[in-house]
Amino acid sequence: MKVGFISLGCSKNLVVTEEMIGLFKKHNYEIVSDPEEAEILLINTCGFIESAKDEGIQTILEMADYKEYNCKYLIVTGCLVERYEEELRKEIPEVDLFISIKDYGQLWERIDNLINGSSIKDKLDYKNRILTTGDTMAYLKIAEGCSNYCTYCAIPYIQGKYISRKYEDILDEANTLAKKGIKELVVIAQDTTKYGLDLYGRDRLAELLNDLSKISEFKWIRFLYSYPETITDELIEVVKNNDKIVKYFDLPIQHISDAVLKKMNRKSDGNTIRNLINKLRREIPDVILRTTLIVGFPGETEDNFNELCEFVRESKFDRLGAFAYSVEDGTPAAKFNNQIEEDVKESRRKKIMEIQQEVSLENLRSKVGKKYECLIENITDDGEYFIGRSYMDVPSEDGVIYIKFNNDIMINEFVEVEIVDSDEYDLFGVVVDY
Repeated sequence: MKVGFISLGCSKNLVVTEEMIGLFKKHNYEIVSDPEEAEILLINTCGFIESAKDEGIQTILEMADYKEYNCKYLIVTGCLVERYEEELRKEIPEVDLFISIKDYGQLWERIDNLINGSSIKDKLDYKNRILTTGDTMAYLKIAEGCSNYCTYCAIPYIQGKYISRKYEDILDEANTLAKKGIKELVVIAQDTTKYGLDLYGRDRLAELLNDLSKISEFKWIRFLYSYPETITDELIEVVKNNDKIVKYFDLPIQHISDAVLKKMNRKSDGNTIRNLINKLRREIPDVILRTTLIVGFPGETEDNFNELCEFVRESKFDRLGAFAYSVEDGTPAAKFNNQIEEDVKESRRKKIMEIQQEVSLENLRSKVGKKYECLIENITDDGEYFIGRSYMDVPSEDGVIYIKFNNDIMINEFVEVEIVDSDEYDLFGVVVDY
């Protein structure tokens, strides 16, 4: 039978979807990208924030329409099911099978029973994973869950406590990815900097990055979601001195006001964050810093928000995203007093992004005239430009570099590019001496 997949939400969820694809392929199902062709449709959902829930429900309803054509079975998995399975069963009877995260151990048994009436046991396995991110880049997930219990976040209640993967399994998967031709490895977890603490009693991220860099096929290794309070001197030294580890820190700080950070149950305060930013820029020339912020958290005053605005202007993050606080069922913050009106939250979000747009334009203008090694990934529809990325750009999340077309260049190739222009979020360049 032909199976189509839709993966919603974060890159961590995508890795699970890729393992699901591999499981179906192992059992001789044909994988298709067009839902009109699919006899089975599987949606791996996200349930992190309200907008993700809305997207998940809308996608399920859209895919349910294909049951009037070829689709015989509609299967829904993931975070949304973990949180709202009972409600989804009642509201969307078109779905033939819901599988929550806690039931992933029986995933294949339940799917096989639905489709074939038998109960063959099998499990998700990184060894069977089918990559969906192209020929050169892949994510490497090093842990599941989260134990931080930020008051706004439902992830610990959905995915459970933080559980590090075994060190040897991670290296084994990395070697498998290298043999598939992967050149850029993106290391991910809900909190990468806590890797190893639960399993080995100590942080092993720096050690892991060093060992990953010994795999000759990898050219770039980057890691995402590193919480400020757990960034160690050892980790900074690895990023500083290891040529394969890209000079890039993703710091999800969420706010800068001590009062707001405390209510969020964050472990850093404003001074810790500011000091870390200064230290990273002092220790690692040309380091790229990225962050995410939440505005409109319950009780956020005008003074708190103004402090955040000034911080965004002063800190000059290379990449920054701002989100309006979303009330999430079952989280402590959902019960806090002084909830803020939606229009105020959205107004604050827009203001932060307007400030960041100016910051980003200034930052990118400073790149003009400089040269960077770039990975060519695509070409524009009009054929005038290649689309590439440098170490400064996380795939699918940051900006890109538009590179004037050159007949001698191929997709998935690394080339040296001189930056000749910029706009608010992207760079423009030409290939140097090719």
